[in-house]
Amino acid sequence: MKITIAKTAGFCMGVRRAVDMVLDAANQSDAPIYTYGPLIHNPQVLEMLETKGISRLDTIPEKGTGMVLIRAHGVPPEEEAALKKAGFTVINATCPRVVLVQVIIRKYAEKGYATIIVGDENHPEVKGLLGYARGNGHTVTAMDQLPALPVFENAVVVAQTTQNTAFYDEIKAFFAEHRPQYKVFDTICGSTERRQQEVRHLAATHDAVIVVGGRQSGNTRRLAQVAEETRAVATHIETVSEIDFTALAGFRSIAITAGASTPNWVITDTCSRVARHLEHQRPVAGAIFRIQDFLLKTNLLLALGAGSLTYACSVVQQLPRTLIHAAIAMLYVFSMQVLNNMFAIKSDTYNHPDRAVFYRRHRLVLALVALSSGGAGVYLAYTTGVMSFFILLVMSFLGLSYNLKIIPRRWSSKQQIRRIKDIPGSKTLLITMAWGIVTSILPAVDTRSVPVWVAVAFLYAAGLVFSRTAFFDIVAIQGDRIAGRETLPILLGKEKSFVLIRYVLIATMVLLAGAWLAGLPFLLSFLLALVPGLMLVLICFFEKDSQVSGTQMEFMIESSFLLTGVMAAIL
Repeated sequence: MKITIAKTAGFCMGVRRAVDMVLDAANQSDAPIYTYGPLIHNPQVLEMLETKGISRLDTIPEKGTGMVLIRAHGVPPEEEAALKKAGFTVINATCPRVVLVQVIIRKYAEKGYATIIVGDENHPEVKGLLGYARGNGHTVTAMDQLPALPVFENAVVVAQTTQNTAFYDEIKAFFAEHRPQYKVFDTICGSTERRQQEVRHLAATHDAVIVVGGRQSGNTRRLAQVAEETRAVATHIETVSEIDFTALAGFRSIAITAGASTPNWVITDTCSRVARHLEHQRPVAGAIFRIQDFLLKTNLLLALGAGSLTYACSVVQQLPRTLIHAAIAMLYVFSMQVLNNMFAIKSDTYNHPDRAVFYRRHRLVLALVALSSGGAGVYLAYTTGVMSFFILLVMSFLGLSYNLKIIPRRWSSKQQIRRIKDIPGSKTLLITMAWGIVTSILPAVDTRSVPVWVAVAFLYAAGLVFSRTAFFDIVAIQGDRIAGRETLPILLGKEKSFVLIRYVLIATMVLLAGAWLAGLPFLLSFLLALVPGLMLVLICFFEKDSQVSGTQMEFMIESSFLLTGVMAAIL
């Protein structure tokens, strides 16, 4: 069974911008926050906003306080003015593509032009656009309505930004032939056009297409319509519970796409459940999938990777090849990661729905195992030396306090720091430092290691861990923003974060080249340099919106740490 995720599935730029704006407002202010009408057409996102205390205004009161966000679809100008008059602070979250259409209509309406909008007259975007037409706006939803339109001396023709591109091509052809004096503008969003092109291709090359998104979402409905026009079986769902898995069982290939207002966590959940359900019908593949899933959920794969990296760092430092420090690193990383995941259930509800369910279900057992693992790691550190014991004990206490509210609520406002995790960007940097210390510093503490090789080992480990953590922070950016976590990608932005990761991985490879020149064996330098090189290829591959599922992606990145130990053991 082949499952393909559309590259264009999920939030478009305008929706992402609107959601980010309202979440930032909620995370940074104690003032009441409202959206004027539904922010976007997706029930899961609207439900999430309610849990954040963000209310919805459907009518404009005479007086009000707080902030009101204008939805991504836009509103008529008189309604925006009424909100300001009522006393609200208005934040305009209208999609920039929609704003462009508003500007076109207003510009020509001021010159006396009529406006013809190709779109659903009941859609919020079209209602907002009509507000700029100065009472001379007209809507068209079908070709047979065109002859009934009045003949205007001057008119502009625009499309709802999520309109079907093939239908609008027919409209443009009609006006070019019958009303050549009209000014026709291509206002369909480029994202909409790419989505429709991709779904046509996917529908032509797959047996079935699942379109995920709200039933009130115009662009999602049109994706389903485009898919239905091909030979593939098309299904439009709001949640994965609506899928008929029995019907899907007979297909060899399934494509999953989503509307511009569908959040990543809904797409991820849909893909994961479809894959899990269908893999049960293939015993061997199903067993492999379940093993991968278990290793990732429990962080056992990550812990094994920490042990492998520690062994590689010991080889770089020319230390005795014992496994005790690898065991210490495994136990420490496993303990801290499991505990951190227990505190991250809120964001994991959106980033990793399955993992959030797993941790809720087994909370007590996981907590006991994590604490026991941490204690065992500290004991092993004690057997190697007092300094190692003291360092790991301090690191463990810092790790345990990372999620605890140290500063009382009455001493801080919403914007101030109450926990270590509230420090912007702290997650990526602290995980990098912790791994660097436990994988390279601890093994060197009670030995006479050469400082230069300790530095090389530390920087090598830090480069790999930073890149891995920052990449997964990019993947989790939606859920972290919802949870109010200011990770590095939220501070820098997605594109700059990817650039930083690439530079760090390249620098890590250059570091090993320099280490070879300083005396590190060539074969060791070369083999260890392959790991950041592989990670760079994988991350660049996924950066291009690869169609690989989230589980496969995570498994490949985490497995790269195992290679460090394998490479070091070859010598």
